[in-house]
Amino acid sequence: SLSLLDTNLPAEAETELRSFIAKRLTKGALFEGMGNVATVGLSIPECKVGCYYCRFQQENLLEMATLESDINAPEYVVCFLGGSEKEDTFRLELDKYIQSLKISPDSEQKTLETCVKPYLRSWFENAICPIQRVVQLFQEKLAFLLHAALSYTPVEVKNADEKTEKDISRFLAGASLQGLVQEGTMTSLCIAMTEEQHRSMIIDCSGPQPQLHNAGSNRFCEDWMHAFVNGAEGGNPFLFRQILENFKLKAIQDINNLKRFIRQAEMNHYALFKCYMFLKNCGSADILLKIVKVEHAEMPEARNVVTVLEEFMRE
Repeated sequence: SLSLLDTNLPAEAETELRSFIAKRLTKGALFEGMGNVATVGLSIPECKVGCYYCRFQQENLLEMATLESDINAPEYVVCFLGGSEKEDTFRLELDKYIQSLKISPDSEQKTLETCVKPYLRSWFENAICPIQRVVQLFQEKLAFLLHAALSYTPVEVKNADEKTEKDISRFLAGASLQGLVQEGTMTSLCIAMTEEQHRSMIIDCSGPQPQLHNAGSNRFCEDWMHAFVNGAEGGNPFLFRQILENFKLKAIQDINNLKRFIRQAEMNHYALFKCYMFLKNCGSADILLKIVKVEHAEMPEARNVVTVLEEFMRE
């Protein structure tokens, strides 16, 4: 059985949504902590809407249920409705947003009004809009932020309010290749970047525009910065997310192409020249060389190719 905790839907639409969720629960289609997105027909003007829904239990309640097995810890299903199924592009962010929701089984009505309900109603602003806000805040300086994310450069944010600091942190996490490159490579890159002379990029938010220190950039990040800034005219957060995904996809393609050229260059001098031309034209040679250098550290032949390429690029 489903009992209602909070909604801002009309009564008829809420009943239809409850019926939809009940059917999914009956089929066992809701996994703990993993959200889904589907189109739902409701009796509201838009007719069909995109619905993100997620089943979850509080961790402390799970522990309580384990200690006292006769007590069934309550489970919750949270639903967020949007104009279409585009919420799917933010599914991981929404999963994290749900995990931070704190509901006590004996929550007083006052706690629900002051904590739970405002948290639920802020889902779009807090989980969907951070990328858009960062683009609007940084404008042309966004290239430096993209470069820091790709190169695993540590970033320190100073004199910013909590919301801005969280937005920047989420943007950097979203723009990095975490989960897309080998974990060992990522760890080694983080160590290498931390040990460099300019250890951290400093973002000072004390003025109307953020001031950046020890910042780096390249042509690749500048080109993608323009894609973000041009997209800001429409003000569509889903478009920004798509641009961010395309940015990471292109970076991964470039890394894979370079690694393929390096394998060929171990036996072929012409392929070495192709490597060099690729690095000259890709706009991101500084980052790509660091990544392949870390990945090929234990491979003598490939490491020699990378060393030669570094010398060529310096000259």
